[in-house]
Amino acid sequence: MIPTMIGIIVLSFVVIKLAPGDPTAARFGGAAQASAGLDAQRGTEAAITQFRKRYQLDEPLYVQFGAFVKRLVPYNTETGRFESQLTFFVQERPVWEELRPAIWITFQLQVIVFTLTYLIAVPLGIFSAANPRSGFDKLATVGLFLLYSLPSFWVASLLMMWFGEKDQAIWFPVLGLFSEDWESMSTGEKFLDYLHHIVLPVFCLTYGSLAYLSRQMRAGMLEVIRQDYIRTAEAKGASRWRVVMVHALRNGLFPVITLFATLLPALIGGSIIIERIFQIPGMGWFTIENVLLREYDAVMAALILSAVLTLFGILVSDILYVIVNPQVSLERRR
Repeated sequence: MIPTMIGIIVLSFVVIKLAPGDPTAARFGGAAQASAGLDAQRGTEAAITQFRKRYQLDEPLYVQFGAFVKRLVPYNTETGRFESQLTFFVQERPVWEELRPAIWITFQLQVIVFTLTYLIAVPLGIFSAANPRSGFDKLATVGLFLLYSLPSFWVASLLMMWFGEKDQAIWFPVLGLFSEDWESMSTGEKFLDYLHHIVLPVFCLTYGSLAYLSRQMRAGMLEVIRQDYIRTAEAKGASRWRVVMVHALRNGLFPVITLFATLLPALIGGSIIIERIFQIPGMGWFTIENVLLREYDAVMAALILSAVLTLFGILVSDILYVIVNPQVSLERRR
């Protein structure tokens, strides 16, 4: 994991630096003026030079990377305290101040999405595999493939048109996570208001993953059900429920466990498109806003968090393989 993480950091930093422009344009005015070294409307040539020198933006790429790694280490040598040193170049304040609330907002939302996805997809996939080619299986297959093919931004736009007007019988808020008078509400009212606001975003974030995960669960179960030991259990008189839930389920979970590594980063990474459409100030919003401003430290912080969660998800998946099926061993055997 450590060398992989180092490679991710290096490649991400290089790719970000290949994009044209830098924070100087966002801080002092137009990109052309700042890059040409002219006197911008909101800054002077001396201020621009000092700004670029302070953050080493005029240095070679390897020097800038060394400065970033130094800021990445959560220890301030000047104060002698363990604290985040990643900084917004334009606003000149710590990245963590804005990153922390964005993580919390996305985490709350994605936990609901993650839970709903697995609670619906796994039983649905199991039931479809236990009754292949039945009317329910055919209907579920068509419905889930249809959901999976629908672009989330298109569905979000339709839902905002259909349910975004307050004068309708059924309506949901389409912007933000809270109402304007949220501070004056009681605890119960705040909770209900929050649930009312997240219905449409949660649906848009859930249906795609739900459809894909359910199909993977069904495919994994069908492959296991065709094995010889399953036919042996049926020949011994075991009930259909016992064959599916006891003998087949554990091995059928392998595809779902593998997908866990890809779904886990969404707990922090969020969805740029959905958060942008519904004006949710989470990690997706945080990332795209800072990409546009060329805030290298903020973008790198978001990418590193996603990378760490991806690697952690892969590790957890490897461990779950052994827990689900003890016959699987991760050690090399002679």
